[in-house]
Amino acid sequence: MSAPAITDPMAAPTYGDSALSRWCKRALYDPRDEVFVRLTLKMVALFGALQVALAWKFSWPLAIVYGVAWGWFAPPVILMLHNTMHRPFFKKPRWLERAHPYLMSFLFGIPTGYMEHHVGMHHVENNVGEDLSATWRYKRDNFAHFLLYFLRFFFLDEYRLPAYLARHKRGNLARREVLGELAHLTVTGVMLWWNWRFGLVAFALPLVVVRFMMMVGNWGQHAFIDASQPKNSWVNSITCINSGYNQRCFNDGYHIGHHVKMNRHWAEMPQDFIDTADRAVKEGCIVFEGVDFFLVSVLLWTRQYKFLTKKFVRLGRDLTDEQIEALLRERVQPILGDVPQSVLEPAA
Repeated sequence: MSAPAITDPMAAPTYGDSALSRWCKRALYDPRDEVFVRLTLKMVALFGALQVALAWKFSWPLAIVYGVAWGWFAPPVILMLHNTMHRPFFKKPRWLERAHPYLMSFLFGIPTGYMEHHVGMHHVENNVGEDLSATWRYKRDNFAHFLLYFLRFFFLDEYRLPAYLARHKRGNLARREVLGELAHLTVTGVMLWWNWRFGLVAFALPLVVVRFMMMVGNWGQHAFIDASQPKNSWVNSITCINSGYNQRCFNDGYHIGHHVKMNRHWAEMPQDFIDTADRAVKEGCIVFEGVDFFLVSVLLWTRQYKFLTKKFVRLGRDLTDEQIEALLRERVQPILGDVPQSVLEPAA
């Protein structure tokens, strides 16, 4: 069985010989991650200048420019951090490895506990069990359920995440999460006190909006779950192929492959999808083409099952549109009650 033709990036971008490229070959664990160094330098230059301009002489037109630029660049920056938390990034100097995510958090409002939440808890629990961002108990085509999901995350996870990490003997991660978030909230509060308009646009709004965006994305990523095996990554995640989002955000749409092997390099994701197409059919995976996780969430909230059915990738499966729609509707139903431990184990 052959997978659809892939238009997503099949390799990391390459650059000509330059002082920066030579430095990246020495400094990075994987030279393919030069694209992240270049993105970082662009963001520091652009948003450093925008923040200085806003702080120096605030104006609402400039604030709108800042917001539009933030909205455009935040997704690839978040996914850059996602990739560099799963794979070592800077080999030397080592302090850059620690400083890099905090710098991006300062510029974009990304949670300083992102790594502790995502690697220390989400991938361990795999959207079930004690996963604080798990979607399985919610009706994923119900916006009211999503709002409850987001509000619980936004107001309670500051307390629940360090408690989870401490309970599972990950005290170092718990301390880093608490201290990082306290520092983030302190900086935001100081900026609001010093200049409330600047603090609102550059710090407070990004802090809220980026958390909302991350939860919308996670909702779509884990919207369709096989209730008989909710910890099986092949059927508790989805994959979105051939989208503009994958072009900009380092193939983040290949979420099934990411959960199967979380440290797989982003440039290898499309080939892995092609190589495992038969396994995807056997497992009953949900794959869409031409959409991203955020649009999947919106389409679910508005019950656009006909549109989702058109975007469904059959992978050679002999399914009618009616059967696909029935499958999608079944997979978004909440899983109620206590799930037996036997089905919490991933498939071999």
